[in-house]
Amino acid sequence: MPIYEMIHTGRVPVYVYTDDLDHSSRQQLMNVASLPFIFKQVAAMPDVHAGLGAVIGSVIPTEKAVIPAAVGVDIGCGMQAVKLALRADELGSHAEALHAAIEQAVPHGRTDQGGPQDRGAWQTVPAPIRAHWAQFGLERQLPQVLTRHPKLLHKRVNSERHLGTLGTGNHFIEICVDEAQQVWVMLHSGSRGIGNRIGTFFIELARQEMGSRLKQLPDPDLAYLQEGTVVFQDYVHCVAWAQGYAKANRRFMMAATLEAMATVLGRPMRVLGEPIDCHHNTMEREEHFNRTLWITRKGAIRARKTDLGIVPGSMGAKSYIVRGKGNPETFCSSAHGAGRKMSRHEATRRFNLADLERQTVGVACRRNADVIDEIPGAYKDIDTVMAQQADLVEILHVLKQVVCVKG
Repeated sequence: MPIYEMIHTGRVPVYVYTDDLDHSSRQQLMNVASLPFIFKQVAAMPDVHAGLGAVIGSVIPTEKAVIPAAVGVDIGCGMQAVKLALRADELGSHAEALHAAIEQAVPHGRTDQGGPQDRGAWQTVPAPIRAHWAQFGLERQLPQVLTRHPKLLHKRVNSERHLGTLGTGNHFIEICVDEAQQVWVMLHSGSRGIGNRIGTFFIELARQEMGSRLKQLPDPDLAYLQEGTVVFQDYVHCVAWAQGYAKANRRFMMAATLEAMATVLGRPMRVLGEPIDCHHNTMEREEHFNRTLWITRKGAIRARKTDLGIVPGSMGAKSYIVRGKGNPETFCSSAHGAGRKMSRHEATRRFNLADLERQTVGVACRRNADVIDEIPGAYKDIDTVMAQQADLVEILHVLKQVVCVKG
């Protein structure tokens, strides 16, 4: 489908790839488009919905400045998927057992910031994670940044113990079956407590750096850092590190999930081809329209012609493996998923456990009050999202989940 709407009220236009744009999202998009360092246009994906300062489901190209709140606090959050040498009929009646085994293998759920009752962190950190942290931990990789910003390593943010863990909210691990009855494993998580700490720290620091100029912005959450300053460079280094942490986090979780499946099914899980891994909360240095830009994708994935990506639906719907089409008007980007159509509070007010049961028929998953805010009815229709971004990606596989482990 072509662009549904072009908003012209800012400094640059906003290209909107949906006919379902609410008032709050529209205002946030116009606010971003009015900033002096935005290049050419802003793109709003079909899954667009309001966020902190900038909408979730947007692509923001900037020159010589970046907006920490646009990158967000779950830096590097994204997806990983692997195709297995396993057929759907080989899963047999093991869906519930697989669900239980994965829940046991991968720490998940609400945390108390690393305390002894933290279900979202390791009680005893596995040796491979300890070895990874010894080489790639924040203290080792960015010692000068930590010298300038010692508060980044808050004593309650236990980065090593959160590596290889799922977290909460819309993070998940799923076993899915594609159109050819081949089994896939797909998971969604990011940089956990340390990514949140980096994001919130630099969002506040950007406000402080702007001083009195903050009042000139349409929204204080759009406070930005200017290229050429030390704090800008520190932020860029921290974002790159957090994106690496998020990718490693997904890799460790995938290994634990496959090991749990092997135990239940009594055979090794062999992966076919390379894993597909894509961030959807990122900031990257890229070339577009013969300019070197900072591209912030807030709830969007990179979709160049060479890129494979993952666009998940809700826990009761389909998901898609895609290949990018390299659409220049979106700076080679795509939607990152179905996108919420109502807040978590509204979902828990509107739906009950009976609704959750009906909307997740055929999926082995947790069905209690803690996950009602993730009910499929709280999300946009994934098929509509995919139809609206037909110019952005090509569909390679359609996946239907049979097991869903929620954070």
